[in-house]
Amino acid sequence: MDARLNYFGSALGAKVMKHINSANKVVVDSTLPHATQKLVEIRASQINGCGFCTDMHTKDATHAGETAQRLNLVAAWREATVFTDAERAALELAEQGSRIADAAGGVTDEAWANAAKHFDEDQLAALVGLIAVINAYNRINVITQQPAGSYRPGQFD
Repeated sequence: MDARLNYFGSALGAKVMKHINSANKVVVDSTLPHATQKLVEIRASQINGCGFCTDMHTKDATHAGETAQRLNLVAAWREATVFTDAERAALELAEQGSRIADAAGGVTDEAWANAAKHFDEDQLAALVGLIAVINAYNRINVITQQPAGSYRPGQFD
């Protein structure tokens, strides 16, 4: 499978990616736990059907020491006992934030309040930013049909 467009090789696409990457760097450098960041990236990518991002973030999480058990259970996090309450709150917010079109009210007050119990204001800002950024990456990759499977951890560092 070949990508429809070499988005990353396009001058304009490169400019867009530079700004998205800058926003992502702010989140990565925040106090939002890195394990939580990876789980959110994986779950949003699963929901959006982005094979490229699912491949990348699961490999990066594995490289950072995440367990196969937890990675295998991200899609079924509600039934899994391997996630903390804070991670579960972040995953719920990621799901609702990625499925805005599916829910008439968007993110529920309950999901927000639950996340606010576990994260401070800066961490909530990082979490919202992360959900927005990963959804942007997902959409670029899905629209251009970026193939999945060949990512190597640290490839874009």
